[in-house]
Amino acid sequence: MSRTNVVLLHAHNSGRFVQPYGYAVPAPHLQRLAEQGVLFRRAFAAAPTCSPSRASFLTGMYPHSCGQFGLAHRGFGMPDYSRHVVHRMKRAGYHTVLSGVEHTAPDIAVVGYDQVVCDHDTNYAGTGTATTRMGTTGMAGAADAAAAFIRRRHGKPFLLSVGLNETHRPFPQADPAAHPGEDPRFCRPPAPLPDTPRTRRDTADFKAAARVMDDAFGRVLRALDDAGLADDTLVLCFSDHGLQFPRNMCNLTDQGIGVFLVARGPGGFTGGRVIDAMVSLIDVAPTAYAAAGIDVPDFVEGTPLQPLARGEVDALHEEIHAEINYHAAYEPTRCVRTGRHKYIRRYDEYERVVLSNADDSPSKVELLAGGWELLPREREMLHDLTFDPTEQNNLIARREMAQVAADLRGRLDRWMAATGDPLLAGGRIDPPAGARITGAAARSPADRSRTRTVR
Repeated sequence: MSRTNVVLLHAHNSGRFVQPYGYAVPAPHLQRLAEQGVLFRRAFAAAPTCSPSRASFLTGMYPHSCGQFGLAHRGFGMPDYSRHVVHRMKRAGYHTVLSGVEHTAPDIAVVGYDQVVCDHDTNYAGTGTATTRMGTTGMAGAADAAAAFIRRRHGKPFLLSVGLNETHRPFPQADPAAHPGEDPRFCRPPAPLPDTPRTRRDTADFKAAARVMDDAFGRVLRALDDAGLADDTLVLCFSDHGLQFPRNMCNLTDQGIGVFLVARGPGGFTGGRVIDAMVSLIDVAPTAYAAAGIDVPDFVEGTPLQPLARGEVDALHEEIHAEINYHAAYEPTRCVRTGRHKYIRRYDEYERVVLSNADDSPSKVELLAGGWELLPREREMLHDLTFDPTEQNNLIARREMAQVAADLRGRLDRWMAATGDPLLAGGRIDPPAGARITGAAARSPADRSRTRTVR
């Protein structure tokens, strides 16, 4: 019997804003994968920003546990890459391969892949170790390089991480003549953005990026079919965190941490089923270990998805946690989410929206024109997700919610203590030497006059 290959097929900044989750953003290849496999309706990132989320799903640990506090291209990395999923997979006889975006280290060589067939982390330089390079292609090349790898004969099972750049900004221009769904006149912006001509145009361009993303998914999935490997391969397809729109990414609302997650392959991931139980991207690495028949390491904080997919349990997590430390600016924030409620706590003194942590976009221009920077920034937030699914109404001061607030405060404190969160005792998370940090008062992450390099 052949051993299970594992393909991690991950997109950039896509949230759940795609067809299988009911949105008018066509993704036929992802839809087909969902109809063949299992779709997790309530999947969440451990962080709503890139490198911390990626380190979490590649280690099975929370960002503060694995030490990935900020963005790799701004000088952050993990202190110990031996906890990256590739190392135990290699020891179990797997060939480990990266194609595309990794973004957990300033230098990709320290991660430890056996082979890099396409490197999209263009900020990395001087990799020169035993890593095998087969050439860097254009931004659409991650899927093609992965497909070429899959079609070759393999003497060993493989773990293949395929990181797409899409749907990262800048988006390609919408093409409504060829793709009528990209006509901005008929687009609806993602929540909680206002519906205006500017946000509709921005959404149309996002749809064009999602089309490129889904086409790339299709090329990788087609290669598995052509190579006769589909039945022997577990595909985990997901986004790293929420949309790269303001009030989405870099927020601990569900718009920031909610992601699509579709799995297909051995272990119970068949049948076109939808699972509503909450899961986290920290469950990705332990799911890969379970597929490979490897005991889950003690340091892993996630849980394999297989028992849930097979119907052996009704839930894996009673609560979900996520965090922010650094994006462009320092914005230490933590949250706990149950099936009904969300509690968010900030750990800094800044009183306004941290605009430098909202990436530049036409939709951001729209909000700034409306005075977004003047809105207050609350220290604690409590939301009832049944009646307030976009988390706009803060109930923390409501007397009738005092018991719920106390319960969630306690849950968050216990999680922070159990995971050794440095913020629990009132500490500050300092950036490493060489990291680039933008001030919270800057209006843009690209503001060089308010960006400093840590000495």
